[in-house]
Amino acid sequence: MLALGPIAFTAPAVLVALLALPVLWFLLRAVPPAPLRRRFPGVALLIGLNDDESQTDKTPWWLLLLRMAAAVLVILGFAGPILNPQSESTGTGPLLVLVDGTWADARDWNRRATRLDAVLDEASRDGRPVALALTTDLPPEGPQFQAAERWKSRLPGILPNPWAPEAARLTEWADALEGRFQTYWMSDGIARDGRMQVLGALESHGDVRIFESPAPAYALRPVVLQDGDILLTALRAGAGAAESVSITAHGLDPNGVERVLARTSAAFSLTGKTAEAKLTLPPELRNRISRFTIEGYRSAAAVSLSDDSLKRREVALIAGRDEGESVAVLAPLHYLEQALSPTTDLIDGALEDLMLANPDVLIMADVAQVSELEEDALIDWVMDGGLLLRFAGPRMAASSVSRNAEHPLMPVRLRAGGRSVGGAMSWGAPKVLAPFPEGSPFIGLPIPEDVEINAQVLAQPGPDLAERTVAALADGTPLVTRKKLGAGQVVLFHVTANAEWSNLPLSVLFVQMLERLAVSTRPDLPDASDLAGTTWVPEQVLDAFGTVQTAQDRPGIAGEDLADAPLSQQVPPGLYRGEDRRIALNVTNANTELSATNWPARVPIDGLQVAREVRLKGWVLSLAMILLALDVLATLWLSGKLMRGAVAVLALAVLPLMPQDALAQETEQDLAALAATTEVVLAHVITGNEQVDALAMAGLWGLSDKLYQRTTVEPAAPISVNIETDELSFYPFLYWPITPETPLPSAQAYAKLNRYMRSGGLILFDTRDGDIARFGSGTPAGRRLQELARPLDVPPLEPVPEDHVLTRTFYLLQAFPGRYDGGSIWVEAAPADAEQAEGIPFRNLNDGVTPVVIGGNDWAGAWAINRQGLPSLPVGRGYAGERQREIAYRFGINLIMHVLTGNYKSDQVHVPDLLERLGQ
Repeated sequence: MLALGPIAFTAPAVLVALLALPVLWFLLRAVPPAPLRRRFPGVALLIGLNDDESQTDKTPWWLLLLRMAAAVLVILGFAGPILNPQSESTGTGPLLVLVDGTWADARDWNRRATRLDAVLDEASRDGRPVALALTTDLPPEGPQFQAAERWKSRLPGILPNPWAPEAARLTEWADALEGRFQTYWMSDGIARDGRMQVLGALESHGDVRIFESPAPAYALRPVVLQDGDILLTALRAGAGAAESVSITAHGLDPNGVERVLARTSAAFSLTGKTAEAKLTLPPELRNRISRFTIEGYRSAAAVSLSDDSLKRREVALIAGRDEGESVAVLAPLHYLEQALSPTTDLIDGALEDLMLANPDVLIMADVAQVSELEEDALIDWVMDGGLLLRFAGPRMAASSVSRNAEHPLMPVRLRAGGRSVGGAMSWGAPKVLAPFPEGSPFIGLPIPEDVEINAQVLAQPGPDLAERTVAALADGTPLVTRKKLGAGQVVLFHVTANAEWSNLPLSVLFVQMLERLAVSTRPDLPDASDLAGTTWVPEQVLDAFGTVQTAQDRPGIAGEDLADAPLSQQVPPGLYRGEDRRIALNVTNANTELSATNWPARVPIDGLQVAREVRLKGWVLSLAMILLALDVLATLWLSGKLMRGAVAVLALAVLPLMPQDALAQETEQDLAALAATTEVVLAHVITGNEQVDALAMAGLWGLSDKLYQRTTVEPAAPISVNIETDELSFYPFLYWPITPETPLPSAQAYAKLNRYMRSGGLILFDTRDGDIARFGSGTPAGRRLQELARPLDVPPLEPVPEDHVLTRTFYLLQAFPGRYDGGSIWVEAAPADAEQAEGIPFRNLNDGVTPVVIGGNDWAGAWAINRQGLPSLPVGRGYAGERQREIAYRFGINLIMHVLTGNYKSDQVHVPDLLERLGQ
């Protein structure tokens, strides 16, 4: 290969032909010798005549230049020109490709994947075994060196994770490596603990080369509510330019549609690594925010999920006594206001006015009686999800409320009077709190030794008392009781909200108990002691690209792990729900700082750019042909024959097109009919949703491919069918994905569909809702299918029985999964007199093919392949997911064999009788 700057030639010997260009130039310029002059009298008769075929005696310079350029291009084309030639790799032996695979890689993951693909191509060309590992998902058995082609097939399934590697585990893994190999480390560019130790361990086995993007990494710290304003802090790794980033707040509008609710910008100084911005929003808008993002930046660290710490609750306070006490600390609401004012929006007023404000929590301090009208309003409010928190006091102890019968707004019945030191039921000494019982929202909270109770209202014993007690004294008497009322709850502290009956309101425990009851929230993530004994279920999780996903069936996480455990596969970033509140676990925390990695000078560092080789031979030869065509036209022009030549060329170009223009529509229909009837063709019904239709087509491609590989059926390319205009009888099988927006067919289309099903065609209706419909709830797609199927001549249906012919047309099956598994599959019901044949494990249901199969397992999603022949969508996880995809393919093959063979498989029940008659 000869390289000349950015261009190289694979056959440089051909370039020797360029030396012949001067000779060619001379030949092209040569003209015939001048004619001899002879006088001939008859020439006078030719005077005044014009020659229509005159020739110039000298080739024009521009035509000569055109021909020389064409000759040069032909020579260069056959020399095999290549743009950006890639030099052959000099590396030998095993190659370890270590990819950080963190949230910082997600911002330009496509470029990293392209670079990975180029590295594997180079290793494949050199015949080097390759091992590929992610620092965020290290293989426990160490690197596995395999052929580069095997890793290339797995590249689409390798994705970054939304967490950073554990430094200790990565260092331990690197120290355990053995043998000699070269390392390509695709770094995310973020400085992390243990990087230099890992680098040293890798260098002990061979050369190390770093691949790193020069683009800066950005992140958002968890938002902070400060004096009613939202404080946003953006981070970047590295400095050197003054710039600003746009931060958007996302949430639901009043119609329940997610949209951008607010936008602001944070400016970085020339050398700054942090930038702050403030948002001032009304509480109604602030409470609807679900997350903040750095606009235009794909990364989990650029997303800050919002939890209850941002949503300041509206808490209404009502006291049973006049609060104009001479000593403020004796006021019933004093300690509540001190505890709640930093984290909640407090409102007060008359009870009827507070009900109109619809607060999140209503606290009643020593309020015994309310009017009947107010009581009804309170009950309705609690049943709609409100939290009524009541505190005892002298008024409640002296009243008759909830004495003879349990009051709806009290969690338990109360005894008359109270219990206090020196009273009729005096204690010998103040009482302390007992450990919180299992199931209590306060479980795990440390109980200060100096918290003492001097008086309380007592609860009447009853069968529900133990269940409703969430905090008790050391002697077992209830301190806090609770009961559910509709969607809300009523909680009673059997002591006062001030320090008259206990010193509980003076302790940190009092604030923590209010937090656990979701009366107030705290601005930062609680520590392990705060969350001890609790379990948190993930509602939403973040992937590395910052996309919010439903947590589905992920298991709950212990509160201690939520507070202390590093982010991992078991504890991913996301939104977690406890009993009464939600906590956001973000990629960053309040102390996170970003810095660029400072690699040693001895380590070579490359970017992610890949200069792909571009073979120019075809382009150069095509350009040469264009110049030669121009030469022909120029020659015709100089000879005066251009018009006749142009007419001939135009006629040759237009003539083949004339019949198509005249019969375009008929020809198209004929070709479609011919293609559909000469070969087996799988078809899907056009829904009008481009994404669904594309997935259906990709699914039929995948199923056709499997049929070609495993059976004697060799399907042609799948076809999209418009049931309004296309003829359906050409296709033995129709796949019809149902969406909530699927249009209802016209009367003519319904007639065609009924004729199609009566004549032996099979329609697979797929509502694609198997992930939610299996739980017993109706889905929009299911309801749309019911509307669509009413005018159809659909026979009685039943779930696929275990002995149905579909279970054995090609494979023996008892499950029919797609992307989802477990939903019911419906087929034409068996006749009432159908019986299982003796000795045969299936019934002879009927002689025909079931006209419909109905389900919601999204079979096209499981069958779908891309242009490279790889699965388009994931199915499950790991081996179990691939096994589910395989069963989905087998179901598709059984379905096609069923519709193509008709009653062949059902007739196999007669084989034993035939063999017996033949004496076999």
